[in-house]
Amino acid sequence: MAMINGGEMLVRALELQGVREVFALSGGHLDPIFHACDEHGFRLIDTRHEAAAAHMADGFARTTGRPGVALVTAGPGVANAITGVANAWMDAIPMVCIGGRSPLRDEDRLPLQNLDQVALMRPITKYARTVLHPDRIPEYVAAAWRHAVSGRPGPVFLDIPVDVLYTPVEESHVPTFQHFAAEGRPAADNASVERAIDALCAAERPCIFAGGGVMFSGAQDELRAFSELTRIPVLANAKARGAVSERSDLGYGSFAFAADPEAQTVAGGPPDVILMLGARVGMFTGSSGGLGQPSVIPPEATLIQVDVEPEEIGRIRDVQIGLVGDVRETLRLLIEQARGRTFRDHERWIAALATARANHRDIFEEAVSRDEPPIHQAHLARDIADVCGGNAVIVADGGETSQWMADQAIVEQSGSYLSHGYLGCLGVGLPFGLAAKVAHPNRPVLAVLGDGSAGLNIAEFDTAVRHQIPLVAIVNNDQGWGMIRHGQLRRYDHTVGAELGPVRYDQVAAGFGAYSELVTEPAEIRPALERAFASGRPACLNVMTDPTQPYRLPGVQQKTARDRREEEQATKEVELPYYGRRKLGASAQ
Repeated sequence: MAMINGGEMLVRALELQGVREVFALSGGHLDPIFHACDEHGFRLIDTRHEAAAAHMADGFARTTGRPGVALVTAGPGVANAITGVANAWMDAIPMVCIGGRSPLRDEDRLPLQNLDQVALMRPITKYARTVLHPDRIPEYVAAAWRHAVSGRPGPVFLDIPVDVLYTPVEESHVPTFQHFAAEGRPAADNASVERAIDALCAAERPCIFAGGGVMFSGAQDELRAFSELTRIPVLANAKARGAVSERSDLGYGSFAFAADPEAQTVAGGPPDVILMLGARVGMFTGSSGGLGQPSVIPPEATLIQVDVEPEEIGRIRDVQIGLVGDVRETLRLLIEQARGRTFRDHERWIAALATARANHRDIFEEAVSRDEPPIHQAHLARDIADVCGGNAVIVADGGETSQWMADQAIVEQSGSYLSHGYLGCLGVGLPFGLAAKVAHPNRPVLAVLGDGSAGLNIAEFDTAVRHQIPLVAIVNNDQGWGMIRHGQLRRYDHTVGAELGPVRYDQVAAGFGAYSELVTEPAEIRPALERAFASGRPACLNVMTDPTQPYRLPGVQQKTARDRREEEQATKEVELPYYGRRKLGASAQ
C-alpha cells in the first residue's frame, strides 16, 4: 500500500477546504508541509517575519471572507506569530495558524525551540490543540476549520510535532473529512423579527450599524436589498465598509456620522432606532469610556441587536430587541417581513447624513487645494482616494495615518477597506496589502502606512519582490510617531521617543528591488501614484508630509482656554529636513 506522511495529509485536508495559498516562514519543523504544498501546486508565500505571515492570513480573511492560513515554525516562529493571531482574535477574524513543534520523543529533554505553544495560543484562539498521531491530522484540520468559521469566527491553532509530520501512514488508513459542518445557519425567531420591523417602520431617523458579521456571513447583497427596500441608511465599521456603496446616499463609512451635530440639527434629532448587524457595543460604537468619547448610540434610542452569539446581546447597555442568529439569514427574514410594510419617510434624515459626509470630507478642502509644501496629510489621502477609484482595495495603517485615510476613502464593496481594529496593532499595512493583492490579483491594491508603522514590517518589500506581488505602498512620512508627538507636545511641551527623522523608506524598498520615489511637492503625488501603478512592480512612494499637523477635526472638539495656552506653549520653531524652519506643535488646520 502507498505510504504518506503528515505533511501530505495536512495539505490534502487544506485542499479539501479550497485552500490554494498559504503564508509562511520556513523552518525545519515544517519541511514535510512545505514540500507537500509544492507538490500540490499551492502558492506558498514565505515572509521575512512570522508576524507578517500571521497578519497576511488575517488580511486575506478580511478581504475575502474566507480563512487565511499561516504556517510558522516551532518556538520563536510561533512566538513571533502571536501578535498576528491576537489581532485576528480581537476582531473575530477566521484564520488557521499551524505551528511546527519539537519531537514528541524529546518531550522534557529540553529540545531546541521547545515551548508550550498551545498554552501561549489558547487565550487568543477559539481552538488550540496538539496533534499527537499522524493519522488524526485530517480530523484536527477539520475541527480547527469548523471552529474558525462557525458562530462568531476567529483564529485557531494547531501544533504538530515534527516526528508526527514525518511518520508515514498507509494511505488507506487516513480518513477524509469533507462534510463536517452543520448545514444551514441559525436565524432569529419570527416574533423577534416582526418586533424589529415594527420598530423600524415607526422610526423617523433609523440607521443600520454594519459590522464584521455582515462580511463573514456573506450578507452584502441582503444588506443592500434591505437598505434599498426600507430606505434606511447604513453606517459601517472598517470590516464592513463598502457593504453598501459609499457613493450612494445609503452607504456611510463610520458609525460616528450618527452623532454628527449638524446632521442631527438638520434632521431634527439623533437616530431613534438603530439596527446593529454583527457589530459589538464597545469602543468603535463610541461607548462611554472609549477614549473618553460619548456613545454614538443615544441612550433614548431603540437598539435592535443581531448577533450569532447570544452572550454578545446587551454588552454594556440595554438592548430593546435582541435577535440571535446569523446576520445573512436574519436579514433574509427581515426582508420578508419588510415587504408590503409601510415605512416612514426618511429622506430628510438621509439628506442630513449625506451633507454631513460631504462636509466631513471637505473640512480640509483649503489644505487639499494648496500646491505649496509641506504636504498636508488630507491632501495625500484625497489624492490616494481619487486615483484609486472604486475598484481598488485600500489598506490604512498608522495612528493618525489611518484616520486621515478613513476620512477621504470612498468604498464601494465589501473587503475593499482594511484597517485597524480593537488591538490597535500597527505594522499590518504591508502584510494586509500583500494578502489583498494575492486574493485580488486583477484589482489595484494600495497600502498607506505611517512612517512608524512602515518600519515594523518593512522587510516585507522583499516578500513582495520575490513573489512578484505588485502592491503599491505609500509612506505618510511626518518624521515621527505623529499621534504620540502631538499628544506629548500638548501635555509636556517636548517629545520623548516620538521622533524618527527623514528616513528614506523609498531607498530601503529600492534595496529590496521595488519601484520607489521620494515625493516632496503636493503636485507630485498623483503623477507618482500613476507611475507606481503603471510600473507593474511592488512600489514604495515616500511622501514627506507636514510634521506639525495633528489629526484634529475643527468644531468636533471645543478648545478651552487652558487648551489654547498649552498649545501656545507647545509651539516652537525647529529646523525640519526638506521644509526649513517650521513651528512644531502648531495646530493650524
